[in-house]
Amino acid sequence: MECGKTEADKYEKVQNNLHNPILLPTFAPSINNKHSTFNYKLMKPTLLTASLIAMLMTTTACQNTRQPRDLDSVASPQGTEVFKADLDSIASHYEFPSWYTDAKFGIFIHWGVFSVPAFGSEWYPHHMYREGSSEFEHHRQTYGDQTKFGYKDFIPMFKAEQFDAEQWAALFEASGARYVIPVAEHHDGFAMYDSELNEWNAVKMGPKRDILGELKGAIEKHQLTFGLSTHRAENAWYYHEGTKFPSDVQDSTIALYGFRYEHEAYTDESSREWLERTYELIDKYQPRLIFFDWSVNNPVIKPYFTKFLAYYYNNAIDWGEGVVVNTKQGYPTNVMVWDVERGKSGRMMKLPWQTDTFVGTKSWGYIEDEVYKVPGQIVDDLVDIVSKNGNLLLNIGPRADGTIPQEQQDILLAIGDWLRVNGEAIYGSHCWKHFGEGETETPKGSFTDNQAIAYTSQDIRFTTQGNDFYAITLEWGDGDVLIKSLTPDVIGDAKILDVSMLGSTEEIRYKLTPEGLRLTFPQQKPCDFAYTFRIRFDKSVGDNLESEASDEVMGYPN
Repeated sequence: MECGKTEADKYEKVQNNLHNPILLPTFAPSINNKHSTFNYKLMKPTLLTASLIAMLMTTTACQNTRQPRDLDSVASPQGTEVFKADLDSIASHYEFPSWYTDAKFGIFIHWGVFSVPAFGSEWYPHHMYREGSSEFEHHRQTYGDQTKFGYKDFIPMFKAEQFDAEQWAALFEASGARYVIPVAEHHDGFAMYDSELNEWNAVKMGPKRDILGELKGAIEKHQLTFGLSTHRAENAWYYHEGTKFPSDVQDSTIALYGFRYEHEAYTDESSREWLERTYELIDKYQPRLIFFDWSVNNPVIKPYFTKFLAYYYNNAIDWGEGVVVNTKQGYPTNVMVWDVERGKSGRMMKLPWQTDTFVGTKSWGYIEDEVYKVPGQIVDDLVDIVSKNGNLLLNIGPRADGTIPQEQQDILLAIGDWLRVNGEAIYGSHCWKHFGEGETETPKGSFTDNQAIAYTSQDIRFTTQGNDFYAITLEWGDGDVLIKSLTPDVIGDAKILDVSMLGSTEEIRYKLTPEGLRLTFPQQKPCDFAYTFRIRFDKSVGDNLESEASDEVMGYPN
């Protein structure tokens, strides 16, 4: 028995060894179960090879030698069990780490096998099996029938031959980001790391490299914080559409395609598999942040997610590091950081929150016809988010060969240029009593940030550091700007020590009036967008005001 070899090790050999075809049972929906199951009555026989049968038997035997872990225990490997699998227990012990609340800006990376077709979006693996979709038709016209060329057949084409983790990390540092979150595994089920539980991974197939491990090393070398995202939960139903017509998804031996349940259906079996694989990521890579998509709020998964929280936070105690969990909804905001996908909170929040969005408007992964945002739009969003106690997690999508498109690099570098001038109003800053002022309406909620907002110089956002008050105007003005929030009553007996614009050496004239503090713009712009006035007081201002911060959590659209 070749227990040193796995299903993945033998995949390429089996593809080329088409001798002795035999009939195997195929995958089909069960009539008696709302979920899709393996049906061992031959419905539509699939031709496979004796070599594949032998491979599967060997793989099963080898897997049976692996010692199962105790998924019911939330104690760390060192035995730490401060956090229990109970949300009240978790809330009583958890604290948001300062590295995260001070960082304000991070980079997200959606990269994987879906970057090979580069069509539609990173959901290509799902849509290529959905009859009537543009991806379905594109796939047949470009690659052929789904029985002959399935999603798995893109894996040998995903070579990452130009991937350089050091170059990526240097770019992220230049962008001004303080943390980086690569996708460890997306819904497609292909692991970008060295997994002992998922043989469909980048070490054994495709690039044949531990992509996640290389990125962790480079990111931390550049003094950035490493985290990861895992979207494994959604894999349970992601390929279900491929069971409705002849396709390779009906081949039950291809573990890449998961449980093939109906849309957003989960079981204890799939939840335990998700939990075990998430524990593997924690144990192997010790990420400081783990990001999840929406499905972890499913009632079936929730008990397992609570165990995950306790296990992860117990491990963090051993590491001596604060950690963060991001997800969309379904959990108290005092045990994790609430995330808004492609949109923002309409209010300042009492607890930290986050926006995750893309430099483009169509996809999360690389596609050839992406329409990109302009840097000023993203900076305006960053300022608005930070003024409301949030962080911005900005996604990029590299090509399959491992290169980052120049348009994406230029956006990141432009943001970095802005942060080098204005960073003191962002990093480590705090909210004031109000997030800002102005008459321009800003969209709120998920999937609302594709269009740039036409702000004026009277649209201002506030942050503070100690006694320094930052008023960031979202557009340039040729004359004066009135900060209506800083009236004599609000300033009280505080004295203005100095007023300046970050990045400018010009003198800023100012006058306190009954209507507010009036400031003049300098003659020359110090940067390309979003301009920061720094007002230095001898004491904090606005202490007599009630904070507008809210503990509202906006729902995620169905």
